[in-house]
Amino acid sequence: MPEEDLVELKFRLYDGTDIGPIRCSSAFTVAMLKERIISEWPKDKKIVPKVVNDLKLISAGKILESNRTVAQCKPSFGELPGVITIHVVVQPSLAKAKSEKKIDEMPKKIACSCTIL
Repeated sequence: MPEEDLVELKFRLYDGTDIGPIRCSSAFTVAMLKERIISEWPKDKKIVPKVVNDLKLISAGKILESNRTVAQCKPSFGELPGVITIHVVVQPSLAKAKSEKKIDEMPKKIACSCTIL
């Protein structure tokens, strides 16, 4: 693998801790990076992603699409030398989000009273 094809990435988690830096090929897909993040996720965290779809990677304010390669995302990384920091957002799983939505959709009883003196 030629040296110029390697990119050094660091992943910033929600609490400010980092995973990496990780040297990877520019041919890696974002989905492959997400798999690597899940495998290296710290065990002491309260929020733990279980599958690739639980994660969003954000660089320069743009969400990186899972089917794109690191080379295709490079314009959002910029041409800065050194380690590139990518922010990691953990999304709630679909089943959990649906159950929370059902609770929110329950009708709420509104109590109103008027007093005329």
